Amino acid sequence: MKFVDEAQIRVTAGSGGNGCASFRREKFIPFGGPDGGDGGDGGSVWLVADEGLNTLVDFRHMRQFKAPRGQNGMGSQMYGKGGEDIEIRVPVGTVVTNVDTDEVIGDLTANGQRLKVAEGGRGGLGNIHFKSSVNRAPRKATPGTPGEVRDIKLELRLLADVGLLGFPNAGKSTFIRAVSAATPRVADYPFTTLHPNLGVVRIGTDQSFVVADIPGIIEGAAEGAGLGIQFLRHVSRTSLLLHVVDIRPIDGSDPVEQVQTIERELASFDTELVDRPRWLVINKMDVFDDEDELEAAANDIVLRLGWTAPSFLISAAGQQGTREVCLQVQQFFDAERAARKLDQEAIDDVRMRGE
Repeated sequence: MKFVDEAQIRVTAGSGGNGCASFRREKFIPFGGPDGGDGGDGGSVWLVADEGLNTLVDFRHMRQFKAPRGQNGMGSQMYGKGGEDIEIRVPVGTVVTNVDTDEVIGDLTANGQRLKVAEGGRGGLGNIHFKSSVNRAPRKATPGTPGEVRDIKLELRLLADVGLLGFPNAGKSTFIRAVSAATPRVADYPFTTLHPNLGVVRIGTDQSFVVADIPGIIEGAAEGAGLGIQFLRHVSRTSLLLHVVDIRPIDGSDPVEQVQTIERELASFDTELVDRPRWLVINKMDVFDDEDELEAAANDIVLRLGWTAPSFLISAAGQQGTREVCLQVQQFFDAERAARKLDQEAIDDVRMRGE
């Protein structure tokens, strides 16, 4: 199935039915008074998160969604039937934005979560509501209000714990194949990865985390060059970034300059990503035969970058050092969970004492 992570659709809620102006007319009751019923409310439009979906490709072919209107009111105080709501299923992780205002309407992050994106119109009032002591035969009834019409943008952001960054052919896809059951395409030419891949890394029976591999980023990506920048949204939810760099790029480029280039592109896309915890993973250690030469090359990268966060030396293809990276990542998340638990316990303690 083709991976599509962005779509724009128009949603139209149903209008309310019109109120009815009628009078009771029965044998022996010639002047029975008003008995017009109200119109039914229009149907609303809802988005529903479905974990069985992983792409927005369906919305490339169907862009218009309209809920039915409410039925008009009728005589004998009969109210019109309300229009049925409609549900549109979208992948978990979909962010919904109003196209006209750029306002984020909602973020669907859990299976079954619902979000109303267009409110149905209210039904009009029948003339039974306008009877008074001075007007016993009102001919007034109100029309139903129109339903909301919205152009909305759907943006899929994968739910992952760890995001992989790096230039094309840095070895991100090889890494995710080595540590998980994911099977992304691997080859020795740029942009082998054309869409994001998710892999679940299992450390123990009850310990695991999800890694997202996105297309490689190149200089000028924030202005539209390459493929990676359009997928950076998929690492925006991650708690940790692994910056994969080729210790000796086959094109002869400087790995330090590659890291600095991606840092600039991250800042252009979202300054918050620059401040996200980011570890350096120096890949392809197997290209060196001499241990001293390997250590010198790795130290040179770390020193020239002034890197203070954790760094690792691995061979993704040979699965050397990959296990250690995963263990450290799991410890990072375990420590995060423990800290959140302590914070929550402190908050609960303050609340209890306050009561």
